[in-house]
Amino acid sequence: MGIIHKIGRRKCAVARVYVQEGTGKITVNKREFENYFPTATLQYKVLQPMSMTENATNFDVKINVHGGGSTGQAEAVRMAIARAMCEVEAENRAILKPEGLLTRDPRMVERKKFGQKKARKRFQFSKR
Repeated sequence: MGIIHKIGRRKCAVARVYVQEGTGKITVNKREFENYFPTATLQYKVLQPMSMTENATNFDVKINVHGGGSTGQAEAVRMAIARAMCEVEAENRAILKPEGLLTRDPRMVERKKFGQKKARKRFQFSKR
Protein backbone atom coordinates (compact mmCIF):
# COMPACT_ATOMS: atom_id res chain seq x y z
CA MET A 1 0.00 0.00 0.00
CA GLY A 2 2.76 2.49 0.85
CA ILE A 3 2.32 5.81 2.62
CA ILE A 4 -0.74 7.98 1.96
CA HIS A 5 -0.20 11.72 2.43
CA LYS A 6 -3.21 14.05 2.84
CA ILE A 7 -3.77 17.63 4.03
CA GLY A 8 -6.68 19.00 6.08
CA ARG A 9 -7.45 22.61 7.00
CA ARG A 10 -9.72 24.38 9.49
CA LYS A 11 -9.57 28.10 10.37
CA CYS A 12 -5.79 28.79 10.44
CA ALA A 13 -4.76 25.21 11.29
CA VAL A 14 -3.07 23.01 8.68
CA ALA A 15 -2.62 19.26 9.27
CA ARG A 16 -0.44 16.94 7.20
CA VAL A 17 -1.25 13.27 7.74
CA TYR A 18 0.83 10.25 6.73
CA VAL A 19 -1.07 6.94 6.92
CA GLN A 20 0.50 3.51 6.53
CA GLU A 21 -0.44 -0.02 7.55
CA GLY A 22 0.39 -0.81 11.17
CA THR A 23 -1.04 -1.36 14.63
CA GLY A 24 -2.99 1.86 15.29
CA LYS A 25 -0.19 4.06 16.71
CA ILE A 26 -0.88 7.80 16.33
CA THR A 27 1.82 10.47 16.80
CA VAL A 28 1.19 14.21 16.58
CA ASN A 29 4.22 16.50 16.12
CA LYS A 30 6.50 13.70 17.44
CA ARG A 31 4.41 13.45 20.63
CA GLU A 32 1.90 10.85 21.74
CA PHE A 33 -1.65 11.44 20.55
CA GLU A 34 -3.11 11.43 24.11
CA ASN A 35 -0.59 14.06 25.27
CA TYR A 36 -1.15 16.43 22.35
CA PHE A 37 -4.97 16.28 22.49
CA PRO A 38 -5.64 15.84 26.23
CA THR A 39 -9.45 16.16 26.31
CA ALA A 40 -11.81 13.34 25.37
CA THR A 41 -13.72 15.60 22.96
CA LEU A 42 -10.64 16.40 20.88
CA GLN A 43 -9.54 12.75 20.88
CA TYR A 44 -13.01 11.71 19.70
CA LYS A 45 -12.88 14.24 16.85
CA VAL A 46 -9.50 12.97 15.66
CA LEU A 47 -10.48 9.28 15.86
CA GLN A 48 -13.97 9.74 14.36
CA PRO A 49 -13.15 8.92 10.69
CA MET A 50 -11.11 5.84 11.64
CA SER A 51 -13.75 4.47 14.02
CA MET A 52 -16.57 5.07 11.52
CA THR A 53 -14.71 3.11 8.83
CA GLU A 54 -13.59 0.47 11.41
CA ASN A 55 -9.88 1.06 10.74
CA ALA A 56 -8.82 2.24 14.21
CA THR A 57 -6.23 -0.54 14.70
CA ASN A 58 -5.25 -1.18 11.07
CA PHE A 59 -3.13 1.91 10.35
CA ASP A 60 -0.29 3.91 11.89
CA VAL A 61 -0.83 7.66 11.57
CA LYS A 62 1.90 10.32 11.71
CA ILE A 63 0.56 13.88 11.94
CA ASN A 64 2.24 17.26 11.53
CA VAL A 65 -0.08 20.11 12.51
CA HIS A 66 0.52 23.83 13.03
CA GLY A 67 -1.44 27.06 13.32
CA GLY A 68 -4.72 27.85 15.03
CA GLY A 69 -5.92 26.53 18.36
CA SER A 70 -6.50 23.04 19.70
CA THR A 71 -10.06 22.65 18.33
CA GLY A 72 -9.10 23.91 14.88
CA GLN A 73 -6.12 21.58 14.82
CA ALA A 74 -8.23 18.58 15.86
CA GLU A 75 -10.79 19.29 13.13
CA ALA A 76 -8.04 19.79 10.53
CA VAL A 77 -6.56 16.41 11.51
CA ARG A 78 -10.04 14.84 11.31
CA MET A 79 -10.49 16.11 7.76
CA ALA A 80 -7.05 14.89 6.64
CA ILE A 81 -7.62 11.41 8.13
CA ALA A 82 -11.06 11.24 6.49
CA ARG A 83 -9.49 12.05 3.11
CA ALA A 84 -6.87 9.36 3.68
CA MET A 85 -9.54 6.77 4.58
CA CYS A 86 -11.29 7.55 1.27
CA GLU A 87 -8.07 6.82 -0.60
CA VAL A 88 -7.55 3.55 1.31
CA GLU A 89 -10.94 2.24 0.20
CA ALA A 90 -13.46 3.92 -2.12
CA GLU A 91 -16.50 2.64 -0.17
CA ASN A 92 -15.42 4.72 2.86
CA ARG A 93 -16.48 7.89 1.01
CA ALA A 94 -20.15 6.87 1.23
CA ILE A 95 -19.76 6.49 5.03
CA LEU A 96 -17.86 9.74 5.70
CA LYS A 97 -19.55 12.18 3.30
CA PRO A 98 -23.03 12.22 4.94
CA GLU A 99 -21.37 13.04 8.29
CA GLY A 100 -19.70 16.12 6.73
CA LEU A 101 -16.14 14.95 7.43
CA LEU A 102 -14.98 15.58 3.85
CA THR A 103 -16.39 19.12 3.61
CA ARG A 104 -14.01 22.03 4.18
CA ASP A 105 -15.52 24.44 6.71
CA PRO A 106 -15.12 27.90 5.10
CA ARG A 107 -15.73 29.95 8.27
CA MET A 108 -12.77 32.13 9.19
CA VAL A 109 -12.19 34.88 11.75
CA GLU A 110 -13.58 38.20 10.54
CA ARG A 111 -11.01 40.98 10.26
CA LYS A 112 -10.92 43.95 12.63
CA LYS A 113 -12.17 47.20 11.10
CA PHE A 114 -10.58 50.60 11.73
CA GLY A 115 -12.49 52.95 14.02
CA GLN A 116 -13.92 49.96 15.91
CA LYS A 117 -12.82 47.93 18.89
CA LYS A 118 -13.09 44.51 17.17
CA ALA A 119 -14.67 43.15 14.00
CA ARG A 120 -18.21 44.17 14.97
CA LYS A 121 -17.93 45.73 18.43
CA ARG A 122 -17.84 49.53 18.49
CA PHE A 123 -16.23 51.91 20.94
CA GLN A 124 -18.61 53.18 23.63
CA PHE A 125 -20.89 55.91 22.30
CA SER A 126 -21.52 58.95 24.46
CA LYS A 127 -24.47 61.09 23.49
CA ARG A 128 -23.54 63.93 25.90
